[in-house]
Amino acid sequence: MRIIVIKLLLRLTSLLPLPASHALGAGLGSLLNRFNNQMRHVARCNIDRCFPEWTPQQRSQLVRENLQETTKAALETGGLWLWPAENILAKIQDVSGASLLKEAMASGKGVILAAPHLGAWEVAGLYCSRCGPMTTLYRPPRIQELDSLMRNARERAGATLARTDAGGVRTLYKALGRGELVAILPDQEPDQTSGVFAPFFGVQANTMTLISRLAAKTGAMVFMIYAERLPKGRGYHLHIQKTGAPLIEGDDVQKATHLNQAIEQCVLQCPAQYQWAYKRFKTRP
Repeated sequence: MRIIVIKLLLRLTSLLPLPASHALGAGLGSLLNRFNNQMRHVARCNIDRCFPEWTPQQRSQLVRENLQETTKAALETGGLWLWPAENILAKIQDVSGASLLKEAMASGKGVILAAPHLGAWEVAGLYCSRCGPMTTLYRPPRIQELDSLMRNARERAGATLARTDAGGVRTLYKALGRGELVAILPDQEPDQTSGVFAPFFGVQANTMTLISRLAAKTGAMVFMIYAERLPKGRGYHLHIQKTGAPLIEGDDVQKATHLNQAIEQCVLQCPAQYQWAYKRFKTRP
């Protein structure tokens, strides 16, 4: 019954044009901010931890804006999963760094795309899957019945999904060996054997080492990528940014620190669109 309701909601929200979806999301987010709930609590705790130098008023404003962006993300999912791929790509108004990605792909060494929980990462993934063969590392949803729907949505433009296990990691190495694209969520909490603690906005966070290991072994370039939502449902601005060499320099903690710094630089461009309600600091040192 639960999966039927979820699929129905996705279908219904997919009928909304993007401006209406985002306007409704902003309204629902403002409503959520008026009541105590887990999403608001987690976002508030994370923002308080990461921006202690901000005034209470600034942090409260970011919490409110973040809840608005989170509900926009929830309501746009139906369209991003069910609309034709070309309809979604047409909503990308600008792409910064496209030439950098094209040059890196021409090197033949493969490219690692680090896509944080920022903005509309489904849009970023769809765009990149049209740039060349791409393998995306993904964690199956908690609701098992959603797995096939998620896979179909992410694979419809040509991407291949690899699970977050040893077999999936081998698939990533093979893809990079063929000079292809690999996409990873760099701020997804790894298990205890696959990460180290490194500062993220000054807070120790369990951070994956996979990206630096892939880059060091294959010579692949690493880029940060995110799709920023534009105001009033006008579409998206895709940002592609090169991270540089430090991701493969130093020990695991230093490399993880450089990765988190690269994520921070992206987040600070549109902080309200980061998924602050994600329990990023759930595991403690």
